[in-house]
Amino acid sequence: MTWAGGEAGVLRLPSGRLIRGRGLRDGEPDGSPQFGLYLLGKQPPEFAWDKVWVRWPDFRLPSDRDAARAAFSTALRRAGGERVEVACGGGRGRTGTALACIAILDGVPADEAVAYVRRHYHPHAVETPWQKRYVRTFNSRP
Repeated sequence: MTWAGGEAGVLRLPSGRLIRGRGLRDGEPDGSPQFGLYLLGKQPPEFAWDKVWVRWPDFRLPSDRDAARAAFSTALRRAGGERVEVACGGGRGRTGTALACIAILDGVPADEAVAYVRRHYHPHAVETPWQKRYVRTFNSRP
């Protein structure tokens, strides 16, 4: 089961997989995920669903880039048949950066990934120059 296409905050990837992005400060949206990827500087709250936490301070980059890549891959794989969400505090910078990297894993060229996420998820996704550089060079990492 996946999210409804066209739902606010839901990114449709080129493969057709859907991933919801959101800001945790915005409160609980309608519909619970089956898997959540949380990008925060501290441990996320408890949820009733399966989750992965990537330590990622606000306006920065993930503390462990290998763990982040593995988490992005897991989110993409699970979005093939489950409701998956990616979230940070505000739902734009870290979430947008992660969604852009997931889009790259799904086939979007790295130099187009930020624009893709801004066009299909949120116009202010990926907030900082170093987040943009992280996305642009994502595929050059092992």
